[in-house]
Amino acid sequence: MNLRQLDLNLLVALDALLKTRHVTRAARTLGIGQPGMSAALGRLRQVFGDDLLVKQGSEMRPTARALELEPEIRRVLRDVERLIYEPDAFVPRDSRRGFTIRMSDLLSFLILPGVSDRLSREAPGTAIETVHLSPEATLDALEVNRVDMAVSTGLAASKSIDEMVLREDQVVVVIRAGHPAIERVASLDGFLALRHVKVAQSPIDDRFADRQLSAADVARTVALTVPHWLAVPEIVARSDLVATMPLSIAGRFAVDGRIALRRPPFEETGFRWSLYWHRRHRGDQGHVWLRGVLAAVAAAPPWSRRQGSESRLTRFDAKD
Repeated sequence: MNLRQLDLNLLVALDALLKTRHVTRAARTLGIGQPGMSAALGRLRQVFGDDLLVKQGSEMRPTARALELEPEIRRVLRDVERLIYEPDAFVPRDSRRGFTIRMSDLLSFLILPGVSDRLSREAPGTAIETVHLSPEATLDALEVNRVDMAVSTGLAASKSIDEMVLREDQVVVVIRAGHPAIERVASLDGFLALRHVKVAQSPIDDRFADRQLSAADVARTVALTVPHWLAVPEIVARSDLVATMPLSIAGRFAVDGRIALRRPPFEETGFRWSLYWHRRHRGDQGHVWLRGVLAAVAAAPPWSRRQGSESRLTRFDAKD
């Protein structure tokens, strides 16, 4: 393929098609007619030698080649976008930039409402896309520019990755109120005797409990592993399973009295949420501005407000 014959707008069209999985919706997103988008898809198929999207029901399913291209297309478009903007001329209200942030469902729940509010008031043309990646995939994505920044904890980042601590947090045990072992869960024997829910984005994700237990040469019994945090409180409330999770989110779900919080049976319970980005973005004023927004939201309510759970947490701390 001769790059001189490739229209950059084709990559924009492919990005829209992969996001919407629909020719008409993709056309509407870009403000063009459906015939124009169909023609663009035909040209894309010729360029890449692949169907890219195949009709299935009312939508179109991406081929394996399209799924392989998807993150690379978005990275290329972000890089081109950055070439257009002068770093020292970033004006939030006039910005039409898009940013991709690695963020779990837990962090999205805590941070995105505040970030969305700030953007709607100060930078209404700025778009945010969030992705949920494992710690290992997050570091790779930062290195190759697939994400602009990441909110996470305990990443073993290289020197090319900068870090800003956003706030302190701690791990707590979440257990059903009225659970027969509720008074024993804070002891190591009682903790290990129970069956656990584990949240992990990869098989080697050992944060929040397993790393500390491994240091003590013990292991817990994991009965259920899930990739998302927000399902855990309901699972615990309706079963005899227990879980360890950050207080910042557990405290929000403890207010209805269905679950209780206890201190874990290991010394290392505190940790920090951090913002990570590649050093290539240090001087990017749009990037600097968004990092400031994330830091401000993380430092202020409603993240830090337990919404009535302070008394519960005080009792848990005093008791255990």
